[in-house]
Amino acid sequence: MLIKEFRIPMPLSVEEYQYGQLYAFSVESLNNTGGGEGIEVLRSEPFKDVLLNNKRHSGQYTYKIYHMGSKAPGFMKHLMPKGSFEFHEESWNAYPYSKTVISNPKFMKENFQLVIESIHHAGGPDVDNILDLSEEMLKLREVVHVDIANDKISSKDYKADLDPTIFRSKKTGRGPLTGSWLKSVNKNSLMTCYKLVTVEFKWFGLQGRVENHIMNTEQRIFNLFHRQIFCLLDEWCNMSMEDIRKFEDKVKEELDKQLKYGEPRGMTAE
Repeated sequence: MLIKEFRIPMPLSVEEYQYGQLYAFSVESLNNTGGGEGIEVLRSEPFKDVLLNNKRHSGQYTYKIYHMGSKAPGFMKHLMPKGSFEFHEESWNAYPYSKTVISNPKFMKENFQLVIESIHHAGGPDVDNILDLSEEMLKLREVVHVDIANDKISSKDYKADLDPTIFRSKKTGRGPLTGSWLKSVNKNSLMTCYKLVTVEFKWFGLQGRVENHIMNTEQRIFNLFHRQIFCLLDEWCNMSMEDIRKFEDKVKEELDKQLKYGEPRGMTAE
């Protein structure tokens, strides 16, 4: 089992981030769905009074299926049978807290689980135990800082229109993010997304390799996704929550069409 806490500072307020996250996830879902691969949304509905992280929460529950297909890493395609790269995701979004659980019920069953707990907090990435981890968990946890402006990304992931070091918001005046941007950003528009990722993949001889691959992939996804949130700022900054929910509904309809009839698209495994 591996445990890492990713800390991702953003030049946004906590309230702004909620809107940007929801909007960018819908956009990213469209960009990565087609030809039988991508995201299928089965349920999206409110939940109330659910115990998460030792506290009662209410918010939005979603159940999705990720059809990986060609997006799966090459070395795993030779080991797992065709049709087994179907991952189920349950998510409880009680912003500013959320919890996501990903499983593989068709093949790995109880031998695989990926859990992501997130908390969104005003200020920089310097709160040490924001998720109230036990002493045992703290000993196992590795902290990883993600910088959307300065962390390197591969050439195949790079898109100039999603580059925070180039982008400048016409509506808010924010950006570009260069150098030690954390020190110069307006502190009223600074928050950090803390993501505690726990992965367990029980397969003798492969556990370490697969768990490390999953962690590296999560770090890659977090970096790219948060670059996108910031660089799409002018698209979502004036939207209301009602606007966001309507957009999500339209995206769900389009996802269903693309999943059945479109071509495979989007991010692939490294």
